Amino acid sequence: MSSRPEPEAPPALVLLSRFVTALRQHPPLALFFLGLLACIALLILVLVVGVWFVARGGLESPPPPGPGAPDTQRGPEGPASPADSSIHLVMGNPSRATTDEANRDNYLMRKPFFALSYNNGKGTPNWVSWCLRQSDLGQAPRADFYPDPDLPPTFKHVKPGDYSGSGFDRGHMCPHSDRASSDEASTATFVMTNMVPQSPACNQKAWADLEDYCRDLVRKKRQTLYIVAGPAGQGGEGTKGPREIIGRAEKVTVPAKCWKVVLALDDGRGDAGDVDRVSRTSRVFAVVMPNDQSVGHGWAKYRTSASDVEKLTGYHFFDRVPADIIGPLKERVDRETIPPGRHGGGDD
Repeated sequence: MSSRPEPEAPPALVLLSRFVTALRQHPPLALFFLGLLACIALLILVLVVGVWFVARGGLESPPPPGPGAPDTQRGPEGPASPADSSIHLVMGNPSRATTDEANRDNYLMRKPFFALSYNNGKGTPNWVSWCLRQSDLGQAPRADFYPDPDLPPTFKHVKPGDYSGSGFDRGHMCPHSDRASSDEASTATFVMTNMVPQSPACNQKAWADLEDYCRDLVRKKRQTLYIVAGPAGQGGEGTKGPREIIGRAEKVTVPAKCWKVVLALDDGRGDAGDVDRVSRTSRVFAVVMPNDQSVGHGWAKYRTSASDVEKLTGYHFFDRVPADIIGPLKERVDRETIPPGRHGGGDD
């Protein structure tokens, strides 16, 4: 009986057997091949992790700092705040306020004549920002104060009467005379979200002198100004003594200080291109005034650097301008000679 022939091995198995034999006979070739396999495996692992990372949306950005809290997530200047269509925010959003109603103490309100960050807990703006040009000036009359109808229904709606009898003025941040080009513009500044409780001495003397000076820069020097102003701290002194809180229907925090930061451009046009028109010779000046009855006429003695106001508030001003240009400007304390205003009080 004849024997049956052995079945032939599959060609692939024969090739694999010869390949393994070759590796055994040539150790360097074996090491090279093992290294190649390891690299391929590592590459596959990196690709898998990358796909998983992208699917999750990448790294989550840390939330913006709360108003008044120093921003430890950013460097000396940090990344610029997002570009904004509002001319009043073209230089930046100081606290990165948002229109998310859950962000109740840093709620962004873009208005036609200024922009602001509202602090619902305090019943005041954190800051108000506006661009001041020749076309904004005029002779429109004052108007009545009124609650802000644009606030979300669940927010605190401060009324003019909440200031009545408190010993503090309803202090404009964006002043009426900076928006006197029309009745509509003037009336817009009397909304209560543009007010903080200011001591009459501060509001009617040095603070008013500074407002006059800014308008003179626009009228006489044809400059375009980018201005940010707001309150800081808690506890001021009005005509009826010191107070931390005022209000009837709604409670309003009385600030300890009021501050203002100004960027003045000789060739500004009041458009987004002004960011690129800021130069190393542009002027930035700032003040911090006590919110009490010690304030007299003359604002120059309250000058400080914009950088110091950033340290006081935790905000970042004009950060849409390249850091190498705006940084040194914010470090300087303005030394410009200040002429006497309508009530006197020039350089001190």
